[in-house]
Amino acid sequence: MALRACGFIVFRRLALREPPPANIEFLLLQTPYGGHHWTPPKGHVDPGEDDFTTALRETKEEAGLGEEHLRVIDGFLHNLKYEVQGKPKEVLYWLAELKDPKTVVTLSEEHQDYRWSGLDEACALAQYKDLQETLRAAQRHLEATEWK
Repeated sequence: MALRACGFIVFRRLALREPPPANIEFLLLQTPYGGHHWTPPKGHVDPGEDDFTTALRETKEEAGLGEEHLRVIDGFLHNLKYEVQGKPKEVLYWLAELKDPKTVVTLSEEHQDYRWSGLDEACALAQYKDLQETLRAAQRHLEATEWK
């Protein structure tokens, strides 16, 4: 059975000094262990918990951003499947906009840093191809649904 985790690709829109999509920044959190990799907020599903509730809980725990801070974007759900230490893992990501781009991120002890980054920088930080593709898919979804 695959280990299952859920989270949000959280983004914010900057002031309109840049036209879309250049005014979009994605939130990435840096782990304090291993290669200090960067990832969106996510975490393991607790027994009896549904996936979406897990995503909300983990985003609140890891970044201090609760449901009241987020606007979930319809039609985006990305599923990553990969192996960790020889065991299968599945991660589901929804897409959510930070309602107020000035909201402060509050890290838990699970992360040592965070960064708001445009797509290119976020992909460079993410390192893993499947996560890079998820970020690109989120950007494409926003472009296709909100700026046409």
